[in-house]
Amino acid sequence: MKYQNLGKTDLNASVVAMGAWGIGGGTVWPDMALTVKDVENLLDAATDLEVNYIDTAPVYGTGVSEDLLGKALKGRRDKFLVQTKCSLNWRGDGGNFHYERDGVTVNNDTSARAVKQDVEDSLKRMGLDYIDLIVVHYVCKSWPVEETMGALQDLIKEGKIRAVGLSNSQPADLDEYAKYGTVALVQEFYSLLSPYHGGDYFPTTDKHGATFQVYGALEEGFLTHPDFVDKTFPAGDVRGKLPWIHEPIKGNIHKLFDEVLTPLTRKYNCSYANLIQAWTLAQYPNLSLLTGFRRVETLENTCKSLELVLDPADIALMSEAAKPAQVPVLDK
Repeated sequence: MKYQNLGKTDLNASVVAMGAWGIGGGTVWPDMALTVKDVENLLDAATDLEVNYIDTAPVYGTGVSEDLLGKALKGRRDKFLVQTKCSLNWRGDGGNFHYERDGVTVNNDTSARAVKQDVEDSLKRMGLDYIDLIVVHYVCKSWPVEETMGALQDLIKEGKIRAVGLSNSQPADLDEYAKYGTVALVQEFYSLLSPYHGGDYFPTTDKHGATFQVYGALEEGFLTHPDFVDKTFPAGDVRGKLPWIHEPIKGNIHKLFDEVLTPLTRKYNCSYANLIQAWTLAQYPNLSLLTGFRRVETLENTCKSLELVLDPADIALMSEAAKPAQVPVLDK
């Protein structure tokens, strides 16, 4: 395993981070319902593979992901850096409407009051004394950044959190947040099929010394195998809302697999996922690879991507060949 300090902090994290969105289930991820034992098995495998970094959020399954992780972490808290989020909640005590799902209304609220309550709720839900890194899940302009960061700095002083990050933000947001304290990382969508936002962000993370944490590199499975592109999904499933299931993009993805990705997997004797993840890791030196895991074998396979070194010509070939299938703006 490879490790890196998150931003300018002393949090030494594995480059591979375990994403727990899918653990939450619900209508977004309806095909599996994980138990505490399943999550314990994932954490056992993570320890064996020296993965020490977990990411979750309160709204992943409206508390289910945090609850399962908290129970599975008992007796092994010291082995992991735990990252969760604030700003999205379903308490019904204020904020801006964000979405309605699974019978609850989720609001976005970055006020000091809400941020502090979010952290208290997560600590209680997971049964933890502190959270290693708290990420502002969706940056919101309705409250001053100074107020939001002030609350987060208070929580650091109180020992309830150790560091701060941003997600679903813009480079200008990092500039603003960094005026009021250290931002360890930004967690943003980035993939071979939608690389624009990340590419635009890299100069700003360089400027502030922040880690860029990728989510969505495998496009929720669409880049793991050509057969996946033809799958259908039930109503509400996040994968059924992505543009990759529609023509002409769908056909262009199949062409990408047929003409470039499949031959390269043979050349490197690797899985499609490893090829895509190795391409992703090659895009930026200070990158954290956040990948969703619900199966031990997926975790094991992802770690193999760290061993794969692609020729620069093949990296360029993949980037160029993907252009007909790319979407400039993609918000999940």
